[in-house]
Amino acid sequence: MGRVLLVTATLRFWAAAREAAGAAEETVGAGTLADALDEAVRRRVGDAGAGAGAELRRVIERSSVLLDGVRVGRAERASVPLPDGAVVEILPPFAGG
Repeated sequence: MGRVLLVTATLRFWAAAREAAGAAEETVGAGTLADALDEAVRRRVGDAGAGAGAELRRVIERSSVLLDGVRVGRAERASVPLPDGAVVEILPPFAGG
C-alpha cells in the first residue's frame, strides 16, 4: 500500500454541522477526505468528550460533502485524496429542501 501524503485542508461547517462542530471552519492535516472528516470528529472527542464527537459524526454521515465545489458520495470518501489547500464543505440536509 502506498504512503498517503498529508496536506492541509479547510473544513467548512454549515447549519447543523456548524452547531455540532462548534465552529464555522477549521484547518486539518489529512491525506483523504475520510481522514479529514475523522480528524474533525477526533478533535471533538478530545476537546468536549465523546458526546460532541458522536454528534458531529452523526451530522457528517447524513450530510452532503463538497470537495472544492464537487459533491462526493458517502461511499467514495475513503478513496478520495485531498489536494493541498482543499476546501471541504459539510452541508446537512436543510429543512424544507
